[in-house]
Amino acid sequence: MYIADELKKKVDSQPNHIITSYKGRELTYLEFYKLAEKIAAYFQAKGYQKDDILALALHNSDYFLLCYYACQIGGFTVLPINTKLTTREIEYILSHSEARGLIYDKRFEETIDAVVPKLPTIKETLTTGYSKMNENRIEDIFLGEECKVMPTSREDDDTAVIFYTSGTTGRPKGVMLTNKNLIATAQIWSEAMDITNKDRMQVVAPLFHCAACHVFSIPMIYSGGTLVIEEGFSPAQAIKTMEKEKVTIFFGVPAMYSILLTVPALKEASLPHLRLLTYGAAPMPYELVKRVKEIFPEVKVQNLYGQTENSPAATTLKDHYALSKIGSVGEPLPQTQVRVVDENGEQLPIGEVGEIIVKGPQVMKGYLKNEEATRTTVKDGWLYSGDLGRFDEDGLLYIVDRKKDMIIRGGENIYPVEIEEILYEIPEVLEAAIIGIPDEVLGEVPKAIVVRKEGMQINENDVFEYCQKRLAKYKMPHEVEFIEALPRNASGKVLKTVLRNVKEKIDL
Repeated sequence: MYIADELKKKVDSQPNHIITSYKGRELTYLEFYKLAEKIAAYFQAKGYQKDDILALALHNSDYFLLCYYACQIGGFTVLPINTKLTTREIEYILSHSEARGLIYDKRFEETIDAVVPKLPTIKETLTTGYSKMNENRIEDIFLGEECKVMPTSREDDDTAVIFYTSGTTGRPKGVMLTNKNLIATAQIWSEAMDITNKDRMQVVAPLFHCAACHVFSIPMIYSGGTLVIEEGFSPAQAIKTMEKEKVTIFFGVPAMYSILLTVPALKEASLPHLRLLTYGAAPMPYELVKRVKEIFPEVKVQNLYGQTENSPAATTLKDHYALSKIGSVGEPLPQTQVRVVDENGEQLPIGEVGEIIVKGPQVMKGYLKNEEATRTTVKDGWLYSGDLGRFDEDGLLYIVDRKKDMIIRGGENIYPVEIEEILYEIPEVLEAAIIGIPDEVLGEVPKAIVVRKEGMQINENDVFEYCQKRLAKYKMPHEVEFIEALPRNASGKVLKTVLRNVKEKIDL
């Protein structure tokens, strides 16, 4: 049984239950399935075969999930595209993947018009709404007569979806996830968050990213729940939606929570149905978790950790550890093994820092057209994450840092997250990041990049004074730079390569 089969089971058992709510438009499970079938049948009628790749350049909406599931029903491989990418980056992904079809939001028609003529592999395009360059509208398919979907044989190892990594180092790689990966991830997260068909999950993170899609949307549908979809994150709107739609589960990166907590309407909102606040992509500082728990004493808080290459699903820190195990990403998820190993792949003792590796049915098939990268990343079924971490005596995992972000100062290893945790304690600091900068004597030293909270003042000396009392001397930032916002990728992770490149350009 795969995720399309599980959707059909829910259609049979609860046809009139709401599956999606988007800008006041609600679809039942039965309505959703019939529309997804129409899209699948349309592409089959156009001659598309099993494993043909259909790309989605869509904003968050119910249409995104309809197209995603249409691919699963029709036996196609779905390729969600980051809509924040440049025209050149989108062209690379479509060319590299050899996508045969494209469904796009009419707001992207200028980009699509510039790209598609260069790509002979793309045989069919669909748009949402009226587009000057495209008469094929998804709405017309929805209004048309029902078409019979031809049954397609599916296997565990068939590629069901391809997500291109954010490309923080070099060109993005296409992560191939299989039918087996998707159903395992749906089962894993459904169990880990105790999702039922009574849950209503608010989605503000981009669905083109693996987290919003696979950690929440697919597990929620697998469990028969409802997805409340918003096009993006607006703090005031998020609170209104949370209240109006009787949301039970919310996900945000720590920066979102920092912003939400500054909105007065949050304390006044009536949210009796809210049961779980989840976060990921970055560590949640102690002071921020504490404030969240103070405002929502009856609501559980849960940290989620994984990578696109593991669908993403690796570990989770549940509510009972929320304040006592700050900085931890928790314990391995169901069906999942996690180890910390040395350079030779040997398991390290408790407390020692090494690379985090993950094994389970959610680990990717590999990188599209990149066997060498696949071999170095997946060994004997273990995914080598590139994250450095350690286990504590209770079996909980802590991410120390990315291997590439570790700073070596005169032979001493410095993990930026240690310093960042201190910076987040400063009341005037909204967000912060640590990067390494060259030093003629020590090789590398830490530099702090700080974003002030709106209306608050703090200078370099204030930061130095605070850190001196809490950090070893060799971990002290050598410089502090204040900026308006940290650059982030679609998953909310800080793009330290961008911060380092900015520094390099200044030096030049």
